[in-house]
Amino acid sequence: MTQPTFDYIIVGAGSAGCVLANRLTANGRHRVLLLESGPKDNYLWIHIPIGYGKTMFNPAYNWGFYTDPDPHMHNRRIYWPRGRCLGGSSSINGLIYVRGQPEDYDRWASLGNRGWGWKDVLPYFIRSEHNTRGASEYHGDRGPQWCSDIRERHELMEAIIRGAQELGVPRNDDFNGPTQEGVGYYQLFTRNGWRCSAAVGYLHPARKRANLRVETDAHVTRILFEGTRAVGVRYRQGGELREARAAREVLLCAGALQSPQLLQLSGVGPAGLLRSFGIPVVKDLPGVGENLQDHLQLRLIYKVTKPITTNDELRTLWGRIRIGLKWLVFRTGPLAIGINQGGLFTRVLPESKTPDIQFHFATLSADMAGGEPHPWSGCTFSVCQLRPESRGYVRIRSTDPMEPPSMQPNCLSAEADQRCAVAAVKFARRLARTAALKPYIAEEYRPGPAAVSDEDLLEFAREYGATIFHPSGTCKMGSDPMAVVDERLRVRGLAGLRVVDCSIMPTLVSGNTHAPVVMIAEKASDMILEDAAAR
Repeated sequence: MTQPTFDYIIVGAGSAGCVLANRLTANGRHRVLLLESGPKDNYLWIHIPIGYGKTMFNPAYNWGFYTDPDPHMHNRRIYWPRGRCLGGSSSINGLIYVRGQPEDYDRWASLGNRGWGWKDVLPYFIRSEHNTRGASEYHGDRGPQWCSDIRERHELMEAIIRGAQELGVPRNDDFNGPTQEGVGYYQLFTRNGWRCSAAVGYLHPARKRANLRVETDAHVTRILFEGTRAVGVRYRQGGELREARAAREVLLCAGALQSPQLLQLSGVGPAGLLRSFGIPVVKDLPGVGENLQDHLQLRLIYKVTKPITTNDELRTLWGRIRIGLKWLVFRTGPLAIGINQGGLFTRVLPESKTPDIQFHFATLSADMAGGEPHPWSGCTFSVCQLRPESRGYVRIRSTDPMEPPSMQPNCLSAEADQRCAVAAVKFARRLARTAALKPYIAEEYRPGPAAVSDEDLLEFAREYGATIFHPSGTCKMGSDPMAVVDERLRVRGLAGLRVVDCSIMPTLVSGNTHAPVVMIAEKASDMILEDAAAR
């Protein structure tokens, strides 16, 4: 078996892996191998924003995981899409640009993670960003990751904004500016009407570099160790097992579900779990796979009085032709937006000092995210709790690297999360009843008028709640006994191995996760190069 040697091997070409591949090869000094389990990102619907609906259940580009039956959600198995191609989940996500709150990162720092406070990470957000609004105190305009405004204003979204203002929520034209609280339009990771994934922004411009090698359809099955040092990986490609050596480091960027799985398969994780499958223990790290967190979305669906929704445009041949021409000629309209146009951040729990819920407003409705639109005019108020207290886990269920691990989110297991879910639904209903929305809302389709009491609303959350696709925390950064990586993202007790993805988050950020994981990788690239220069 041939073993080519590289300085760095990156496992996973998702949001973080693409950033590292670009930054680590920029100076020309380091040879980098990037391994992606899925195919290239040459499917047209990846790049057209509304193609979110085309990739949501496409097994060629989406792992399509399901959780274990969740005892707190009526034992339902909840669908968990994860990107499986160059760009990873940034190639199939909802394109929403939200960094989170400064307090999220200051909390990370307070947990013993020096260098991860807001003032430390803001420069990396700015460095990554090419904002069409231009550079400012909060934004950059020279980075690879394009962030664009939604150029058209939608009648229904404008009514939602006015309705929120009736409830005391201020209009906010920049959720990534001085304050997150407010209501307004999202910025999207798009460029001239096309998706700007991490592959588009970071990886494709670097592909011509002689010191970068990218392998697709290459599924890493094991990290190779010599003693307690990671020295390479084994991967399956084209029906064959191959190996590659890392002279400096293996960088694990497989995401919060598969990074802990690969660590466990490689002998790094809870010793009892590993021994139960006959896996030799390289390092007993009980926190690998624990601390799983995600945003649980509750989707209130309304029938709309006017034929102004995306449901209406998609329902007829002429409507589909019209929105297609609009995108082809102007790069605007539903094809350029995806699903969600606007957002709202506010507080519903008395103990919260910063926004504790987030809305994604869609001028479209379907029984589940990415599903077939309803045959009537509809919209969706999707609301999630920003900082859930419920914790789950990811654990291997066999030694087969192709078998998905056991994934148990334990949604709504915490009492605070239950209170927040009920309060969030109540707020959504108050919004739908405002004077501004009265001319537009015909009736509540879900949860429906029969759901009245707090118990009814919590039952709705358990019966219909679903992930908003932000799993995090399973290889958390810190210094406590359950921490997996240190503040430089090095796996504790091992050499030559780092984790760089959402799994390192000690606590989930208050918003969407693509921008934060790009920031994490930007910061990690500096630390990796600093450590290389110091040797």
